[in-house]
Amino acid sequence: MSQVADLLTGVLALDPAADAIEFRGRWHQWDEVADAVAAIRGLLSDQGLVSGARVGILLRTRPSVLTAVLATVASNSCLVSVNPLLPDDRLADDIAQLRLPVVIGTREDLSRPAVRAAMEASGGGVIALDDVLGGATLLKAVDPLAKDLRWTEPGVIIEMLTSGTTGSPKRIPLKRTAFEKSFQGALSYEKGHRPGDPPKLRSGTTILTAPLTHIGGLWGALTSVLGGRKSCMLERFSVESWRDAIVRHRPKVAGAVPAALRMILDADIPREDLSSLVAIRTGAAPLDPATTQAFWDRYGIPVLQNYGATEFAGAIAGWTLQDFLAQRQNKGVSVGRFQPGVEGRIVDPATGAVLEPGSEGVLEVRSQQFGDGLSWVRTTDRASIDEDGFLFIHGRADNAIVRGGFKVHPDDVVAAIERHPAVREAVVVGIDDPRLGAAPAAAVILKTGAAVPSVAELTTFLRDLLLPYQIPVRFLIVDDVPRTESFKPALLRVRDLFTPAVDAA
Repeated sequence: MSQVADLLTGVLALDPAADAIEFRGRWHQWDEVADAVAAIRGLLSDQGLVSGARVGILLRTRPSVLTAVLATVASNSCLVSVNPLLPDDRLADDIAQLRLPVVIGTREDLSRPAVRAAMEASGGGVIALDDVLGGATLLKAVDPLAKDLRWTEPGVIIEMLTSGTTGSPKRIPLKRTAFEKSFQGALSYEKGHRPGDPPKLRSGTTILTAPLTHIGGLWGALTSVLGGRKSCMLERFSVESWRDAIVRHRPKVAGAVPAALRMILDADIPREDLSSLVAIRTGAAPLDPATTQAFWDRYGIPVLQNYGATEFAGAIAGWTLQDFLAQRQNKGVSVGRFQPGVEGRIVDPATGAVLEPGSEGVLEVRSQQFGDGLSWVRTTDRASIDEDGFLFIHGRADNAIVRGGFKVHPDDVVAAIERHPAVREAVVVGIDDPRLGAAPAAAVILKTGAAVPSVAELTTFLRDLLLPYQIPVRFLIVDDVPRTESFKPALLRVRDLFTPAVDAA
């Protein structure tokens, strides 16, 4: 058995009657989780699937779907992530192109006409998940003679969808050995944990807010279960559901993406509601240092950012509480230091020459948890690393807007706009410009109750912070922007907001 399978088996057997997962106000016990995992593993085995078999799962953020994930991972199968939030036709096309031996999903997703037709046309099997956490049913057996199926992906634990922030999502194959090393890195944050420790149930409740379709959500749910922690699973984020979960479960640590953190601040939640928290962890998108400072000033809560990507099987750098308390004044805009076993360096994007500490260039990393463990992997992030090993992300190198020959990095413009006292969040994209090729445009979300700034006011404000070619040519005041399931702005859809032309007041 693999490390993950051993841990899962051990955790599920420790105290079957203990609470495991709360969903929609009801607790489910470890024996319910164990029974559901066993039922799904039995159905997969009955279909004659060998080690490495590709199993597609429609990843809704529900306990039944999480047990399917656990069953697939523990069976040494390859989990192929499928996003059920896609429109019917696109979801059906995705399933057809994947040529999966087995698809697992909730009954409501499997009953969608286009999806059902795609599966009926396939030689693959179909497993329906019963209720919130009630086992599974085989709806259609796999055809062992089907010739057009992609049966296996040896050595791969997950074919994980990227978030699709800047374009169409793609699947990244995550190696099983790399995943398990990354898992050990994540457990290193557990107090008193040492590699090789036996499974145990831990006190406290983890609040799961990120969607399972995102690596952060899937990773958080897996580490919670395999680490022996109770979980409160929220099907989707809202300020009220998040606050309610914090008040009821009194966790010491909670998570929220940067956009959600701004919403929480804007809602002005009473300090006593969050008094159990000693830290909030965040990731998935750039974090404005002003948000970190606002949480500290209002609640006395450290916001601990991490840095990672789907390609890295999770986070590879982050803040510890000790580093935050000791270094936040000097390193506050950093994303923290590299996790044990991860190396980073900064190189010149044109020559590949390694740059001195503090120099800005493109980040390269290497670790046993991704790639071959020996070669440096180049990211698309502009970054620097100081002499103390703190990593600073300055923006993406691959989404620069070239305006008349000048490069405009959207993250720099966003940071400037968000310094305006009325602005809660900004998103900057490139739009076509007939004279200069492209130009920046900004969608702006205001704080609750803030007066709407005019275009002239925003432009004047930015003149003290940006170079002339960096200032957006268009501003659009919006209630919110199109987002991915992980709450990141969906940049292609944000760009569509600027056609036809609409300007701020």
